Amino acid sequence: MSRHRYRRKVVIPIICTAAAVAGLAAAIAVPALARPAPPRAVAAGDVLAALQRDLKLPLDKVKQRLDSESSAAQRIRELRQGVGDSYAGAWFDAATGGPVIGVTDPRQAARLRSTGVESTVVTHPLTTLAAAKNRIDRLAATAPDAVTSWYVEPKNNDVVVEIDPAKQDARTTDFVTRAKGTDGVVRVQRATARPRPLADIVGGAPFTFAASGGQARCSIGFAATDSGGGKHFLTAGHCTEQGGTAVGADGGEIGPITQSTFGHDGDFGLVDVTDPDARLQPAVLRSRQSVVPVTGSSPADVGSTVCRSGSTSGFHCGEIQALNQTVNYGNGKIVRGLTRTTACAEGGDSGGPFVSGGQAQGMTSGGSGDCASGGVTFFQPVGEALQRFGLTLVTSGG
Repeated sequence: MSRHRYRRKVVIPIICTAAAVAGLAAAIAVPALARPAPPRAVAAGDVLAALQRDLKLPLDKVKQRLDSESSAAQRIRELRQGVGDSYAGAWFDAATGGPVIGVTDPRQAARLRSTGVESTVVTHPLTTLAAAKNRIDRLAATAPDAVTSWYVEPKNNDVVVEIDPAKQDARTTDFVTRAKGTDGVVRVQRATARPRPLADIVGGAPFTFAASGGQARCSIGFAATDSGGGKHFLTAGHCTEQGGTAVGADGGEIGPITQSTFGHDGDFGLVDVTDPDARLQPAVLRSRQSVVPVTGSSPADVGSTVCRSGSTSGFHCGEIQALNQTVNYGNGKIVRGLTRTTACAEGGDSGGPFVSGGQAQGMTSGGSGDCASGGVTFFQPVGEALQRFGLTLVTSGG
């Protein structure tokens, strides 16, 4: 990254680690024409270190896994269409280091194995699982708070409905009965903790906005541009649903909050960057001194590693557990299309970016647990937000 002049603030697609919050103003809110040393353009070592810490693997195993995930994703893309209606989903198997493709036709399974790809024969094709999940989505308006989420689980060839037993009541039983239908693909599972949107009410963070009860803080997600060259950044929709203006860490206005979706159709929001001195960076901040370049937005598969950053807890990694999960945050806020991960997150991390390698994956929506005890975190896939808003992701490739 070339040396350049900062004026008031630099808009970047992520914010600093929790440990560096106290020093954030010094890094961003500097006098006009000051020339602080820019962050390193490549932080492969930092990402590897985070994966080592969060996956509890030695360095050589982390490198081997990343190479295996890349190869597996390519093989899945090449072979998926060839199995036709028999396709039942695919995932990365960390134990074997390769992809697994589920099919309902034993002949297709044998053909896949002959190419060196592991395959398992299951009962239900993905179309049946997706139809069952869509049936539950249509019931979403009647879901009680005890029903925390539902999603397709390709490894078990079923659809999981998660229940908070502490809140289970007659309405829960009625909902589950209707959700199960007659196709025999729905399984009820106990939720370990209730998911929540990951925003909190504090001031002086990388971007704040007016909310009921005071100022709320969230994290910048990804930089993007529109067809006319206008500058924007993506974040979580529950951070933007009240509108207003996004304010940077230095107290200066970044720009107006102009779009927000938080509910049935997803959890993503848009801020227009109107500060003429702001510069969009194709990167995710790993620490105050290093960034992870964003090179594209190819979605990662179930079982793949993924990392996220946020203004509270910093940079953490985990694995993708499920795609297209529907999450009930309570109070009628039920969100479809989220990706479930084992990466931890905390309040204020909402809106921050998830990446797999250099590929943008999505913006932090919510979750359960924290980075001391671990937990589950969901993200809104970035592709849907880009398409809905008609934007182009800012990448290091231009």
